[in-house]
Amino acid sequence: MRKIAAAVVLIVAITGTLAGCGGTRSAEDVTNGVLKQAEEMTSYLAEGSMVLHTGQEPQTYGLEVWYQTPHYYRIALINQKKDITQIVLRNDDGVFVLTPHLKKSFRFQSDWPNKQGQVYLYQTLADSIQQDPEKQFVVDKESNAYVFDVKANYPNSSLARQKIWLDQKNYAPHHVEISDDQGQAVVEVHFERFEFNASFDSADFEMQKNLTSWDIRSMTVSADVDDGSAIVEEVMPTFAGVIEPAYIPAGVELLDRQEVKLGDESAIRLRYQGDYNYMLLESAPQAQSVMAGTGELVDLGFTIGVLVGDNVRTLHWTYDGVEYRLSSEDLPQEEMERVAQSVQGQSAK
Repeated sequence: MRKIAAAVVLIVAITGTLAGCGGTRSAEDVTNGVLKQAEEMTSYLAEGSMVLHTGQEPQTYGLEVWYQTPHYYRIALINQKKDITQIVLRNDDGVFVLTPHLKKSFRFQSDWPNKQGQVYLYQTLADSIQQDPEKQFVVDKESNAYVFDVKANYPNSSLARQKIWLDQKNYAPHHVEISDDQGQAVVEVHFERFEFNASFDSADFEMQKNLTSWDIRSMTVSADVDDGSAIVEEVMPTFAGVIEPAYIPAGVELLDRQEVKLGDESAIRLRYQGDYNYMLLESAPQAQSVMAGTGELVDLGFTIGVLVGDNVRTLHWTYDGVEYRLSSEDLPQEEMERVAQSVQGQSAK
């Protein structure tokens, strides 16, 4: 009987040794490996797609992410149906939201993404895994991946959980799925390519290069615009009709709709009143640099917005040929985002 017990102990000991030498890895082992990769990498390049399940039908966007130490980022969100790209850029001069086909830039000072994680950033995924003490961990043999199920640490409170699939060899992300508190998928990111320690040129993170090197072959109407260094040919989109957001907070109603002037340009103003009071301005995007002292990057899913101001806060974003400015003293940021997101897919009236 003692010999059998000794044999069992020996088998358990050998199994444990094998597990620690490249066999089955624990959640702690993989977490430490991910954190080490995040700490030691000098750069990465990612390509893939992002699927949003927030509308009536899933919307798919192309995604490119470039990162280089210590704080250089270039994220391109590509609307392939409309051949439009929007770029978020961080370099030594600040954070920029660029709309290259309009030669339009919005520059502001921010510590993004340190306090505003993004699902497509490796650092954010590593932090999510580290910070959740109740994380769940499995090995997916079919996809040859480690899978973490962790709390979603994003500003939007409707995002509750996220699953992260990581490569078993180098911990590169394969797939991320974020769900709401009902377990329904809200956002999916598929990485088709992820390369650690990729090489970039010093100019790859320069604002002017990213703003002026975009392909403008689809433009049909031109106007002369000074981009700060030379006169370039620019296309101004047409803007006709009014886009009314599909979402209005409870206790709020549309007060009026008027055509107003923004400098020399015409715009549509929608005013809402009730439990919250806010104003939405809609106009054709103008090719110009908009400078702001401080601001916050807001990921609306289908586009990138910038939130600026203190007492009166204004959320700026551009989408489908319309530039929007949503301003309010009392509308909470989460409600601002819901109003902004609800313009997607709406038809002009």
